[in-house]
Amino acid sequence: MTNQNVVISNSESGINMSITVAVSNSSIFATTAQKPPPAPGGCGGGGGYISISRTKILKDLDVNGGWIESMRASSPTHVKSLSSLSAADDHHHNSWTLHHPSALDMFDQIIEASKGKQIVMFLDYDGTLSPIVEDPDKAFMSEAMRKTVKKLASCFPTAIVSGRCRDKVYGFIQLSELYYAGSHGMDIKGPTKSSKFKKADNKSLLFQPASEFLPMIDEVYQKLVEKIKSTPGAKVENNKFCISVHFRCVDEKQWNNLAQEVKSVVKDYPKLRLTQGRKVLEIRPTIKWDKGKALEFLLEALGYANCSDVFPIYIGDDRTDEDAFKVLRERDQGFGILVSKVPKDTHASYSVREPSEVMQFLQRLVQWKRPPLLRRHCRV
Repeated sequence: MTNQNVVISNSESGINMSITVAVSNSSIFATTAQKPPPAPGGCGGGGGYISISRTKILKDLDVNGGWIESMRASSPTHVKSLSSLSAADDHHHNSWTLHHPSALDMFDQIIEASKGKQIVMFLDYDGTLSPIVEDPDKAFMSEAMRKTVKKLASCFPTAIVSGRCRDKVYGFIQLSELYYAGSHGMDIKGPTKSSKFKKADNKSLLFQPASEFLPMIDEVYQKLVEKIKSTPGAKVENNKFCISVHFRCVDEKQWNNLAQEVKSVVKDYPKLRLTQGRKVLEIRPTIKWDKGKALEFLLEALGYANCSDVFPIYIGDDRTDEDAFKVLRERDQGFGILVSKVPKDTHASYSVREPSEVMQFLQRLVQWKRPPLLRRHCRV
């Protein structure tokens, strides 16, 4: 096991603050962190440390696995209108909404729960701030959304947590006062513009726990590009510390063949794992690091690791965001908000249907004028 220091320097005072992170061949965790208690309710349980079965992951993506049905359910091509729902569908939808009510409808209750606490915002990008589009290179956010996020960051500490390459998601958003966690949290950088929400000067914060995997990721990327070039509509995206194979534009009859092609490459790299998102297959290092770990790291970097009066809100639409939703339940702090038009198994407490409703929620947060920050009561 080795220790990796994340240095946050204050150029004006000459003071350096170091967050020490222990790194082993199977796990990465903040040395000050403790394993959180089991999640209070929600689906699933257990602690905050993920358990990866490589054999099971690859089997789930096999021809005889159930991944196509899962993919149809998680990202349907045509969402049923409420008027076309069967009685059973309608009952399921109403039951799900009862357990995951609209964050817009429950806004006053959310605000009431946050009183006396510092709200910290965590936002996914694709499907949350921008619509899901066929070409991932054209997933542009609206100017209205950008202005809303900018105002949000002036009111609360705000971080973008995305599976995208950090530089690419910054290119979409172009707001330097935000924290950015790219590659599912494996590439974290503090704001380059001064922010009033900081424990120290986090402008030089840079944390990349999977740096040793860069040559391997590049190698696999090149192999995948060559391997799937014969599959019309497939697109391979190098997100620096992970790889995305998009098949939103691939004929559904070719999905299994594409999965087999990807699997045939990944099986030769035991230090990489294959996961599934919204019409995307993702290849990531096997280190125990995800969006949930990134959320906890950022809370620590902001000075809220052991604070009882912090209120994180995480908004996301994808399976990978579930790691962050689960962390919030385990911490019993704040809430997760799932972006989805259809019922899904989730650890989120609330829901909104689409990015336009995300913007409405953020705008209401901005309009709600918070009192001056209360003195933090941190456990020592």
